[in-house]
Amino acid sequence: MDHGDMATPTTGMDPTMTGMSASATTSKAMDMSMMGGCKISMLWNWYTVNACFISKTWRVSSEGIFALSCIGVILLVISLEFVRRMQREYDRHIIRHATAAATTQTAGAGKLAEEGSHVSASPDPNQIRGFNNASSRLARFLRPFNFRPSFLQQVVRGLLYMVQFGAAYFVMLLAMYYNGYIIICILIGAFLGFTLFGYDNLAPSGSHQETGTSCC
Repeated sequence: MDHGDMATPTTGMDPTMTGMSASATTSKAMDMSMMGGCKISMLWNWYTVNACFISKTWRVSSEGIFALSCIGVILLVISLEFVRRMQREYDRHIIRHATAAATTQTAGAGKLAEEGSHVSASPDPNQIRGFNNASSRLARFLRPFNFRPSFLQQVVRGLLYMVQFGAAYFVMLLAMYYNGYIIICILIGAFLGFTLFGYDNLAPSGSHQETGTSCC
């Protein structure tokens, strides 16, 4: 009787413990299958091998692959600064083109006015010269506020901005994995990219001329 009484609770606990263990094992297996075996953390970490970024296809299988990933991140940030420089240079190009066209038109109008003055009453040349200089100064003052790029030029500017926008948010997504090595590579890329392509950023007044996204 005593043995029967003791055997009853023992046989009652075994299925329960076995069920809990099986449930935990199944849950763990499901977590591993959902994460694809990737090491991902929302806290600061120094994962290398088996770390994943953006998608499960970008899984670091060895230290060499991780080194290549770090180099790729640095080059990505440098490329972002290069595209920003391209947009600034393109903006300068279309402004120079518009300025040259406006200057040509102003010079032609001044020449016609001077020829018309000789045909008519022949006014004082000093007055004509002063009028032409004043109109040129007024045109130079108003041109930056009135200039608007053409549709094709704006499309090119939009494409350059789209590339900057996409690359900047891709870098932001990489930083959100809180991997210390990747964040260090982002900072290195920003330093090298700005050093190489940021020479034109400092205006004579001391202010910075920035274009494109500012999230990163």
